[in-house]
Amino acid sequence: MPMSKRAGAEFLGTFWLVFGGCGSALISAAFPGLGIGFAGVALAFGLTVLTMVYAVGHISGGHFNPAVSFGLATGKRFPASDLPAYVIAQVLGAIAAAGVLFVIASGSAQFNVHAGFASNGYGAHSPGGYSLLAGFVAEVVLTAFFVIVIMGSTDERAPKGLAGIAIGLCLTLIHLVSIPITNTSVNPARSTGQAIFAGGWAIQQLWMFWVAPIIGGVIGGGVYRALFGSKEKALEVVEASPLPQKVTV
Repeated sequence: MPMSKRAGAEFLGTFWLVFGGCGSALISAAFPGLGIGFAGVALAFGLTVLTMVYAVGHISGGHFNPAVSFGLATGKRFPASDLPAYVIAQVLGAIAAAGVLFVIASGSAQFNVHAGFASNGYGAHSPGGYSLLAGFVAEVVLTAFFVIVIMGSTDERAPKGLAGIAIGLCLTLIHLVSIPITNTSVNPARSTGQAIFAGGWAIQQLWMFWVAPIIGGVIGGGVYRALFGSKEKALEVVEASPLPQKVTV
């Protein structure tokens, strides 16, 4: 599959993740009398990934997240040489989605982008007041398990056709745990798009939401490969989660 099409799929998938997930947090979470709350936002993030894995996963692998791409590269499911194109597409998709959300949210007189704009934060900017250390550990651990679930559910030995469900539900669970801690990143692209528009503290704290998720993704990819990978078999390169290609090394 040409890189242009794969990068385009990553752009669209990341756009939908940010638009659906962060949009639910900005617009629907606290709507008077009918707000969906934390649980609704968590489900929205899970549904964005679930739907786009089935929509374009066969094109690009359905990463939609730089930390996932780094994790899959570490686990030898994805060529490291493709990381720059994927990460750029993911970040651009997240920024585009944040821009569209900014235009929509600005239609309300109550909107204040500096109130957070669904950005990720720690310390005084954590929804629950959690410290930098607490947020860092949460982001590392949750991203590591996210990558483990992705690698396990797309393993050639796993039941076929169910990866999107497992991945979507995993992301929902991650948000149920960590929205109060950091507003949940586990995705540097998602964090970047919102921080660019929120500015100020969100930009200052953005470094953590790149470093911790990528560390977690690398750990998850390495752990899965070490514990469950098979050196005797051809290694999978995830250009498509449901239909991974194989290359011998």
